[in-house]
Amino acid sequence: MTGHPGETAAAPFAPPAAGAARRGREYTALFHITRRHAAGEARRRWQEESMVMEPLDAVRRVHDLAAGSAEREPDEPELDGTDINAALTLAPRMRADLDALESGLLTMARGRGMTWHEIAYGLGLNTPQAARQRHERLNDRAER
Repeated sequence: MTGHPGETAAAPFAPPAAGAARRGREYTALFHITRRHAAGEARRRWQEESMVMEPLDAVRRVHDLAAGSAEREPDEPELDGTDINAALTLAPRMRADLDALESGLLTMARGRGMTWHEIAYGLGLNTPQAARQRHERLNDRAER
């Protein structure tokens, strides 16, 4: 017997769904990077509104700090392995977001009458066939 209707005794001990666990790790990574390394407008949004950074901005901040191409804020902690691991956690999310954005642009380009040749040129690809195949691959990945 459990405390909730329809709940089985084993349910509280079932492993979390993979997608939900992944989203939880992504939010934890965004929270971690924002709390430790937000700068400029991102820092203001965090301090005033508790808004975490966008994934691309968070990863770029960690990357730039690690590469030495960004300076730390006066009270910002040194970058550590946990920060880099948090940024790596966000890489699949960034890739999926970028794939969806690119796929949408390709769909809109075709909807506005652009040829595959024009699209290939815009993407820096050599052939219209390569552009079509890229669009198909992006759509296939989005469906997973």
